[in-house]
Amino acid sequence: MGSSLNSSPPTSGPVVSSPVVSSPVVSSPVVSSPVASSPVVSGNSGGSPGGVGGGGAPLGFESPAHVQALLGAHGYIADDALSVSLFLASKLGRPLLLEGAPGVGKTELAKVVSEILATDLIRLQCYEGLDLGQAAYEWNYPRQLLEIQARGLARAGAAHDAGDLFTEQYLLRRPLLAAIDPRRVRAPVLLIDELDRADEEFESFLLELLSDFQITIPELGTVRAVHRPLVLLTSNRTREVHDALKRRCLYHWIEYPSAQKEMQILERKVPGLGAALSAQIVRFAQGLRKMDLYKVPGVAESIDWARALQLLGVTRLSAEDVSSTLGCLVKHQDDVERLRGGLTQEILAANELGAEALPAGADAEQSRAVRASG
Repeated sequence: MGSSLNSSPPTSGPVVSSPVVSSPVVSSPVVSSPVASSPVVSGNSGGSPGGVGGGGAPLGFESPAHVQALLGAHGYIADDALSVSLFLASKLGRPLLLEGAPGVGKTELAKVVSEILATDLIRLQCYEGLDLGQAAYEWNYPRQLLEIQARGLARAGAAHDAGDLFTEQYLLRRPLLAAIDPRRVRAPVLLIDELDRADEEFESFLLELLSDFQITIPELGTVRAVHRPLVLLTSNRTREVHDALKRRCLYHWIEYPSAQKEMQILERKVPGLGAALSAQIVRFAQGLRKMDLYKVPGVAESIDWARALQLLGVTRLSAEDVSSTLGCLVKHQDDVERLRGGLTQEILAANELGAEALPAGADAEQSRAVRASG
């Protein structure tokens, strides 16, 4: 199973970790990966122009229905449109830009896909001030300086020997370069997460990578992927992503799930929750999303809330249960005060009205359970 390589704001470099599978966590300033022994810089020939995977074995998606079934088997409920988008991205070799509100499952999709394909997940977490040195590569200047001192190159007349200081052994690979490393034996999944949090100028760094799956290093040349990564970019749309970047990607907007789909998600993520309590949680969360809150809860918050209620032994929602667990559902003080000021009671009362609040398509057994709980 693949590991996950993460880049985050600290300047010490990306941290190698494994949120998808159980494996040791390794800290290193250099992004390492399971690669074969060969030069870093590829020759004039690039990767295969076909789908993701380049000249190696193609990634194992046979059809959109196959994608949907594999995602479902790994606990991710995807609709037809998302399954088609992911299938096409893998076969056409195009990045997939996922936009949507926070908590709808954009990042989780990349984790599940890497698990399905048993390949590395390389994650670049975007943030304000992110630059090429943290995202793609930089030179190991301390090591270069030590080498200069060791050789005595600081003395006059020895400057002509400094050219070999800009070689592979002094290169620190960050997530973008690690994802297209030509020494890789199979294609990884590259997650460029929350792109809208990065400065607009950062998007220009991505254009060469997203169109040609290569990065040009002035001192070394052009590094091209032999096995093209499956690239997923996410955005919460706090700002618009530039058209130049969008043109290089397939695009999919992830909506909040329907009530029926959200119940299916809770069933997968919180086994043993019970149909009645699950329906109450979904109705309450869906009701909040229709309100003018500072931040409405996403699916991730619904899952956290369901787990918390299950741990507390709650079988039927009450105003007291909601009030004591609001920290799992809403994350802004103004929203908390509104809910504790009477809004919770109004939503619960509205949900008690019965059949019209039931999830669309809920079966007869679930319907009877919800009515009984009311």
